[in-house]
Amino acid sequence: MRAVPSQRPQGQPDPIMSIELRENGEERNTRIKVLLAEDMDLLRSALVSLLSDEEDIEVVADLRCSDKVIGVALHLRPDVAVIDVDLPCTNGLTTVRELRRRLPDTQIVALAPAKPAGLVQRLLAADVLGAVDKNAPAARLLQAIRGAAKGELVVDVNLAVAALAVEPNPLTPRELEVLRLAAEGASGPEIAEALHLSPGTVRNYLSKVINKTCARTRVDAVRIAREAGWI
Repeated sequence: MRAVPSQRPQGQPDPIMSIELRENGEERNTRIKVLLAEDMDLLRSALVSLLSDEEDIEVVADLRCSDKVIGVALHLRPDVAVIDVDLPCTNGLTTVRELRRRLPDTQIVALAPAKPAGLVQRLLAADVLGAVDKNAPAARLLQAIRGAAKGELVVDVNLAVAALAVEPNPLTPRELEVLRLAAEGASGPEIAEALHLSPGTVRNYLSKVINKTCARTRVDAVRIAREAGWI
């Protein structure tokens, strides 16, 4: 993690500080404080450079791993968090949901791939205001950050179209729990222990999952569910 402080010579005004006057004459900082979470070093550096060139945006921290996002955000209280939902260490969607729960005043712009398309649906369900395709031009990200800071919903058209094309999830919450554990490599007995079920019940759930997803095997069911964004 690298914090990016505002630096200026002593006694000199910050040349890129954007301010506006309140009616009572006091100055108010109007720069958008942004926390950036992106695991690819080259891309993260490029994004920091891009955002830092904007007079109305201040990058207060850039992180490589999403498991640090919550702690740093609670400390710095950014206006907008730009999060790559493909981050390692923890599930990006889990990080987004936790950040919305603990810091509702911090808006989120998610950098998301077009696939799995169901991911965009879940991001919007998590009250994310911005969803930007990772292949979108830089100007689109800037637009999303500024829009989110004002409480506006900004979603790339191709992500929205992909989300609308997703078939409804046929799996129950319990079936999804079982399938997620199976996707993580847990055996039948391990799933049973984790969910306090009998091994026979777990086998029944997995059989239902395979049937509902029209899969050939458990592995195939995991693949189908992941591509649809259900897990």
